[in-house]
Amino acid sequence: MSVQVTITCLVNARISPRRFIMTSPARIAKRLIATSLIALFAATAASSAIAADTSFEKNHPRRAQVNDRLEHQNQRIRTAVKEGRITKAEARRLHRKDQRIRKQERLMARQHNGHITKAEQRVLNRQEDQVSRQIGK
Repeated sequence: MSVQVTITCLVNARISPRRFIMTSPARIAKRLIATSLIALFAATAASSAIAADTSFEKNHPRRAQVNDRLEHQNQRIRTAVKEGRITKAEARRLHRKDQRIRKQERLMARQHNGHITKAEQRVLNRQEDQVSRQIGK
């Protein structure tokens, strides 16, 4: 029966016998196992990355808020360049300002055992507000 099905498949689909042999059940099983392992490793890596972010956000909520905002701002700058609202030179200047804010956030955190105060968060957010207004021009 399997020989008859194989011949019928070869005739109907016009697949060469050599190509059909390459997709043997053993080879399909190997590919399935390899794909499953890759998916498993990717899921494990993603969940550990999420856990690390969640842990940081839980332990350093003010820093997480400032850093999330900086990342969102970075994406807005890239989008503004793609849409032609700002030039590449303006984008470089805005990215540099954001880098300075991020550096300042890290320096503030070093002074307080990895945390920033509410007042420092307010200062950083005001600086981000200024950069944000320049993106939307």
